[in-house]
Amino acid sequence: MTEANSTFTVAIAGFGWWGKHIANRLQGHPWLRVAGIVEPVTENHAGILEMGLPAWTELAEPLALAQVDAVILTTPNTLHETQIAEVAAAGKHVFCEKPLGLSANSARRSVAACEKAGVQLGIGHERRFEPAMLALRAALDGGELGTVMHAEAAFSHDKLIGVPANDWRTKKDISPAAGMTAMGIHLSDLLISFFGRVETLHAFTANRSLGWETGDVVTVQLKFEAGMTATFSAVLHTPHFIRMHVFGTEKWVEVLNDSHPDTPDGIVRVLTAKSGQPVEQQVHAWEDAVTHNLEAFAHAAAGRAAYPFTNKEMVHNIEVLEAIALSAETGNSVALSDI
Repeated sequence: MTEANSTFTVAIAGFGWWGKHIANRLQGHPWLRVAGIVEPVTENHAGILEMGLPAWTELAEPLALAQVDAVILTTPNTLHETQIAEVAAAGKHVFCEKPLGLSANSARRSVAACEKAGVQLGIGHERRFEPAMLALRAALDGGELGTVMHAEAAFSHDKLIGVPANDWRTKKDISPAAGMTAMGIHLSDLLISFFGRVETLHAFTANRSLGWETGDVVTVQLKFEAGMTATFSAVLHTPHFIRMHVFGTEKWVEVLNDSHPDTPDGIVRVLTAKSGQPVEQQVHAWEDAVTHNLEAFAHAAAGRAAYPFTNKEMVHNIEVLEAIALSAETGNSVALSDI
């Protein structure tokens, strides 16, 4: 982004489900421009060309273009660390779809690479930008719930049940702990943003219907350093269900999303309750939180505003992911100080 031109130009790496979604969401954006898409599978280039965009096979191609300000990575999980380092070394800002890495050390190296290069790192946790979540965060920060006691959350759907059995999303080493890297990691990010660092956790996975090596159900119990507890789950084969419920001594708040962040319809219901009073309900329309996140990343890259994720939060979420995978594998509780 130059002073003379407020357009922020990105290249997208990966033309799978989420790469296509981001490319479609940015079509016609007033100042976020997609320069082209990197896709090593040339058979997929026709879809890119149909969007009127250049199709590249190598990440080095957009990195060599002066007009490209940043790269959005929507690539398989195992490629993230190497590609973040490559983009940062080229002096480009980098937005990485979740997960940032598959181990805490990998996430630490990625953050260090961006800090060394002086580029902005963005992360694909769009749920922080939903109006209901912003309102819940403000209520927590303002002490409206009193002492926070506990939280419960879920992020489940059946959007991925048609994935081939040999796809990377089914593999334990690439997508550990069942639905964690697809959905659950959004919940741990929200909980970290609300409550801070996790002290200890215990996780379980199950394989109920899909036969995937990684499993299709994950459930996690957490205790935070600040004292509150939480539970969350992600189910890969069930009708859509997204919920966040925070219990405080003065009030509880429940958020229910009718649709997935990629689906522009439905409403978001926010229920609140105080002792001795009727439950109240507010309704929010669906908003494009994916684009809101990308806009925040671009503003931060341009130095106009702070990005609402700290590098420490990004790394801690991967520490939590690693601890969940370890707990599910061993059957034991895991202290985050050991990760």
